[in-house]
Amino acid sequence: MIRILIDADACPVKDETYKVAARHKVPVVVVSNSPIRVPQSALISRKVVSDAFDAADDWIVETLEASQGAAHVIITADILLADRCLKLGASVVAPNGKPFTASSIGGAIATRAIMADLRAGGDIVGGPPPFSKQDKSRFLSSLDEVLVRLLRTGKF
Repeated sequence: MIRILIDADACPVKDETYKVAARHKVPVVVVSNSPIRVPQSALISRKVVSDAFDAADDWIVETLEASQGAAHVIITADILLADRCLKLGASVVAPNGKPFTASSIGGAIATRAIMADLRAGGDIVGGPPPFSKQDKSRFLSSLDEVLVRLLRTGKF
């Protein structure tokens, strides 16, 4: 079984995820700290967790740990969550369409740490660029590629 888990509180590509998942008939779980409206579909469910720090992240990781043998695709911009999920064998795609991989996660974590140090030191650093149509297009393509690969290889 393949399942998509969305770290949904600030995710800008929920609707796009639903469309790709419906095309491939893959269930989606929308994980958030507060109720989020989801379409009526047998393939889409919602999991509201507590508002504790990292509660959604922890629920996603616990779900991965408990469902060995299933393939999961995680949609998140959270680099530390991506790292935890990759270590458990999940595929991870950022909302901008860039996949997190075992070879790219180290650099992403290092960049995150550098930026945190700069902010802590009082340096003014900009955030990520605004979400664009190109990001949305890249996300649709990346998610589709991941699902096709998982469905084709049967590694789930």
